[in-house]
Amino acid sequence: MIFSEKVAAEVARYLLQIKAIKLQPANPFTWASGVKSPIYCDNRKILSYPEIRAYVKSQLTVSIREKFEKPDVIAGVATGGIAHGALVAEEMGLPFVYIRSNVKVHGLNNMIEGELKQGQKVVIIEDLVSTGGSSLKAVAAIRGENCEVLGMSAIFTYGFDIAERNFNDAVCELVALSHYDVLINVALEENYIQEKDFELLQTWRKNPGWIKLKS
Repeated sequence: MIFSEKVAAEVARYLLQIKAIKLQPANPFTWASGVKSPIYCDNRKILSYPEIRAYVKSQLTVSIREKFEKPDVIAGVATGGIAHGALVAEEMGLPFVYIRSNVKVHGLNNMIEGELKQGQKVVIIEDLVSTGGSSLKAVAAIRGENCEVLGMSAIFTYGFDIAERNFNDAVCELVALSHYDVLINVALEENYIQEKDFELLQTWRKNPGWIKLKS
C-alpha cells in the first residue's frame, strides 16, 4: 500500500535527485541472485541530505500515526532501516530496537538489539522492500519475542507480486512512502529516462528475470 500518491511522487523525486535510486536500462546492475536489474536503490544516501532526511522521517512518522495503532516500540531492520527507524523513534518519543539480519554468533546470541518486552506493540521500519524475504524475517524475529507487529513502514518498494503474496501470507501490513510504478513515471516526466526506457522498466517490474533472459 502506498501511503499517499503525493508523498510517493515527492519521495521519488528526492531519490532520483540525490541518486539514491539509479536507473540504467541500457547497462543493468546485477543482483546477488544473478538477476539483471535496471534499477539500483541505496536509501542510506538520504541520511547525507538533512532536508530530505527530515522529510522522510516526518512522512514515515505520519504514515505510522495514520495507518497503525500507536506502537510501544519502533524497530529498524538492519542495516538500512536502523538509522531511519531511530530517527522516527526520536520523533515519536518511543523506545527503539533494531533487528539483525542473523543471530549474533557470540555474546548473548541476540537477533534483536535493545530492550523489547513481551506483549509490546511494534512498528518496523524498512528502507527498501524487494521480495519481502529479509523484511519478513525481521517480523518473525519480533513475533518470536511474544510481541505484536502492527505493521511495517518502508521508504520504497519495488511492488513485486511475490512481495505482496509474502506479506499477505505473513499477515503483515506494509505501507510504503514510494513505489516503483510511481518512480518510473516521475523519472519519465522529469527526463531521467526516455519513453523506450520506460517500456523496458515496466516489463522488468512485471518479470524481473526478463532482462537476464534477453542479455
